[in-house]
Amino acid sequence: MNTLTFHSEGRRRVLMLAAAGLGMSLVPFAAQSDSSSTTSTVAIAKTGPTGKVVVIGGGMAGATAAKYLRLWGGPNLSVTLVEPDAAYTSNIMSNLVLNGSRTVSTLQYTTTKLASSYGVVRKQAALRSIDPLRKTVTLSDQTVLSYDRLVLAPGVEFDDAFGLTQADYDARTPHAWRAGAQTTLLQKQVAAMSNGGTFVMTIPKAPYRCPPGPYERACLVADFLKTKKGSNCKVLVLDHNLTIQAEVDNFTKAFNVIHAGVINYQAGVTGVQIDPNTKGVSYVDQLGVSHAVQAQAVNPIPAHRATGSAGGGWMSNAGLNNSTDGRWAKVNVLSYESTAVPGVHVIGDAAQCGMPKAGHVGNQEAKICADAIIRLLSQQQPDPAPVANSACYSPITASTASWLTAVYQYDPATASMKVAANGGVTTGAAPTEAGRISADNMSEMNTWFKTLMGDTFA
Repeated sequence: MNTLTFHSEGRRRVLMLAAAGLGMSLVPFAAQSDSSSTTSTVAIAKTGPTGKVVVIGGGMAGATAAKYLRLWGGPNLSVTLVEPDAAYTSNIMSNLVLNGSRTVSTLQYTTTKLASSYGVVRKQAALRSIDPLRKTVTLSDQTVLSYDRLVLAPGVEFDDAFGLTQADYDARTPHAWRAGAQTTLLQKQVAAMSNGGTFVMTIPKAPYRCPPGPYERACLVADFLKTKKGSNCKVLVLDHNLTIQAEVDNFTKAFNVIHAGVINYQAGVTGVQIDPNTKGVSYVDQLGVSHAVQAQAVNPIPAHRATGSAGGGWMSNAGLNNSTDGRWAKVNVLSYESTAVPGVHVIGDAAQCGMPKAGHVGNQEAKICADAIIRLLSQQQPDPAPVANSACYSPITASTASWLTAVYQYDPATASMKVAANGGVTTGAAPTEAGRISADNMSEMNTWFKTLMGDTFA
């Protein structure tokens, strides 16, 4: 067995273990502190291909891809990570800021160790354009970088919706679906509510970032209000989807039993309009009946799309936004290479790949993509049977949580990643929900999160 083949098989074992379940989702690394102060003990490969890879985006997907490209790629693979922000704020766990369990500062991570421990070259700038023919990218500081392979992990941008603008989201009616200043603003608005007040939130039609996230948020806000403000508070959930999109059993129980009398869940709503000044909300329910509500706090989560995919954006200009609705980049899930532009790979929330748009999934996609790029630069084909998992926990109260996990396996019949049951059966397979909502799940959630962030940024 030659060295390269050995390394390829080793990487595949890591990827397969990563998809085996919650407890194995991050096998190579021990649990680490939120600060990611611990350095991985996994050695960088001593051999590998020669080439240049540019990674755009320093979030969960981009940071993981840059790290593992260097970890697995060997000394002759140059990796440059481009990210305009000095630190990444985790969307995962950010709902806990709303009940005071966390602050935004505890969710911030840098890519410092990717440079010091793995040799990733960092560039603080934004992407302005891609030239696929010349294989170059131009950045906001006018720097031009050449690449052999380009990895895009740009995240999402948000539509103007409900009569609101981006300025409204920032200053009056925060969606807080990109963790940061809006999260802190929403927390202050929830904290200022009084007994008898109503919190209104919307959920966009799928696909959207983190399928269980809005339902988790509704539960945490409801728990905080009834505990800290009084039993007459209400949480009105306006879901544009016809059903709950994740953990149907757990959230149905949470809404109807644990938070009964506080959460009013309305599915299949249309026509939502929000006054950012008065916080008046109107909508049409599933039966066609119009309603008007006066809220004390409004949390509109608008529809979103891959960053740069709107007309005139860099993704659109490069022809990468080739989903039917023009919002996402279609990819070959064996490598995450764009189906429209050769040599360009898209991972994370921006990709249309059949798996959820979530941070843990972005971490998984990044490893499959990194492995495939190394194989391609070595004149080999990508792994023909990749596996990944989607694993997450959802706080239901300040002290309890649920969880959801699913193993995804490549289905050659449809050329897509599908939820697989034991033995790789994809027909009829479904994600697994926690058997109960418990304090133990809350404790395990914290370990899972620390491990995930350590795997990405340490």
